[in-house]
Amino acid sequence: MSGSGNDFILIDHRKPFFDRNRMKRFAQKVCRRKVSVGADGIIFIERSKRADFKWQFFNADGSEAEMCGNGGRCAARFAHLKRVTGSHLTFETLAGILSAEVDGKRVKLEMTKPYGLRLDEKISVEGRRFTISRINTGVPHAVVFLDTVKGTDVAGIGRAIRNHPHYAPKGTNANFVQVSSRSR
Repeated sequence: MSGSGNDFILIDHRKPFFDRNRMKRFAQKVCRRKVSVGADGIIFIERSKRADFKWQFFNADGSEAEMCGNGGRCAARFAHLKRVTGSHLTFETLAGILSAEVDGKRVKLEMTKPYGLRLDEKISVEGRRFTISRINTGVPHAVVFLDTVKGTDVAGIGRAIRNHPHYAPKGTNANFVQVSSRSR
């Protein structure tokens, strides 16, 4: 399924058939683009005692994710289409229990409450100093405001920020922002 540009492989795993110890490696293999199915991540829908269902979410690199908004919307719609839930539902994530509402192809997802706002932290990445602000929205985000994103090695610098010791041990999502006007 696709949600706002992210794509995910979803598996109904309410009757477990896949060993949990193999999920990480499986995600790495099937999410590889051009050599396999290809996706941003894989979501296993499982039974929950606390909500309508729970998920096991793995990024394409095999790391387990606490939360993903676009993945959450896809999981909610998938569960509804598979008749796991009704149109109003809750599901369990590592970031907590989320609620969603499915209306055809549209899904509204209540995100986790943001926390851990830190403004204007200075870090060095690949010999350059960056001023980064961060917040956790269920998963950590480091935000870099730039005069222009054009010409920025988003993939390379983003990977270096993600794995920077400042964000150890789990890393962070790296976000690059260019302000074009007061409202854009």
